[in-house]
Amino acid sequence: MTRTATQTIGEATVTVLTDGGIDFGPELFPGTVPAHIAELLEAQRAASIATNFNAVLIRGSGRTILCDAGPRDLFGPSCGFLPQALAEAGTTPEAIDTLFATHMHPDHIAGMITPEGAAVFANAELVVSEGEHAYWSDEAKTAPLPEAIQGWATLARAVFAAYGDRLRIQPANAEIAPGLTAMSLPGHTPGHGGWRLTSGAAQLIHTGDIIHAPVLQAADPNIAIAFDMDMDTARATRKRLLDELATDGALFTGGHYLHPAFYRAVRSGAGYSLERP
Repeated sequence: MTRTATQTIGEATVTVLTDGGIDFGPELFPGTVPAHIAELLEAQRAASIATNFNAVLIRGSGRTILCDAGPRDLFGPSCGFLPQALAEAGTTPEAIDTLFATHMHPDHIAGMITPEGAAVFANAELVVSEGEHAYWSDEAKTAPLPEAIQGWATLARAVFAAYGDRLRIQPANAEIAPGLTAMSLPGHTPGHGGWRLTSGAAQLIHTGDIIHAPVLQAADPNIAIAFDMDMDTARATRKRLLDELATDGALFTGGHYLHPAFYRAVRSGAGYSLERP
């Protein structure tokens, strides 16, 4: 099976790299009754609440940029295929010069380091928002969290340490690289974000993790997932951005859309359908 999908955005080549995927259980959507979930699945002829774990490779103007890096071996045998996806895309970890973390959850950063804690992308500068770094690097802030999420914080600090003097901490909406600008998308984590790639008249939006389960949260943006640290803010961000995307007709991708993971949003009832370009 292919683990890549590519679009040309102006003079840039953008490739979604699928690290793997799993199915979510309905219990991960608190406040949403199982009957409503079953209804949405039936309406879209979906057998399960499927999600993918995506990284995005951007090549152009002499740069090779990677956004996020998947969960490595943390989520079982159906994930951890980023190295194969990079090879399929015709590149190597050593070729990456800039690494951007939309946020510091393990399914986005575990692939940035080896199980022993060494940097996988030996020549890359790691770019992280001030909000994410300030939260996950502060043990006083993460100590009250449930034990499992404290483990996420430990992983985040290991990633910060692995990149050391190659770690760039920047404001939420700052430039990552020429033509590539971070976008603050609050709610999922304290410094969660996406990005906007602009090349000539073309653009691509990365929506971060505003959607984890496309079959549910596009059709009904009110559905929250348990991983959102501030569900109300995340819900408001999801509604706002989906409305903007549908109004503008902009092409977008993100951390959890299903292959090929390039979409446009079209209004459908009280929600949206995701349509391939």
